[in-house]
Amino acid sequence: MALIKTVRGFTPQIGEDCYLADNATIIGDVVIGRECSIWFNAVLRGDVNAIRIGNRVNIQDGAVLHTLYEKSVVEIGDDVTIGHNVTLHGASVRNYALIGMGSTILDHAVVGEGAIVAAGALVLSNTIIEPYTLWGGVPARFIKHIDPKQTEELNRKTAAGYLLYASWFKKNKKD
Repeated sequence: MALIKTVRGFTPQIGEDCYLADNATIIGDVVIGRECSIWFNAVLRGDVNAIRIGNRVNIQDGAVLHTLYEKSVVEIGDDVTIGHNVTLHGASVRNYALIGMGSTILDHAVVGEGAIVAAGALVLSNTIIEPYTLWGGVPARFIKHIDPKQTEELNRKTAAGYLLYASWFKKNKKD
């Protein structure tokens, strides 16, 4: 069973039909929408400020979400994919965005709707990534505009795939 911990009077709120991996950790001021999946070794640490997650978001293995005390929050829209080993610190990620594996997104950065952050990218504090663009590198830079239909289809497909994967684990809860 996932570790769900109250801190400073805040108890995480988990939406309907979510999957929480056995060793996922969810602490404090965290609100998770419906049909989300929080995977193995993911840590959502809302001890110093708020973490707000929309619907059908998948936060993959080893991801860490945290904030600055009284200075930044994490906000994630709907149908977002947060890849394996992502560090998301006090940033906002809009609907249908995809954050590639091993990326780091720092405080007050905004990842626009339908945007893609490439694997291993470092998005510096206060960076604004426009909707439907691809960014990558260290530090992350604009690479190209991407077709909104294409990116929404890719990102929705990835989010839907994680709903399927989560269903496999929900069926085998006693394992």
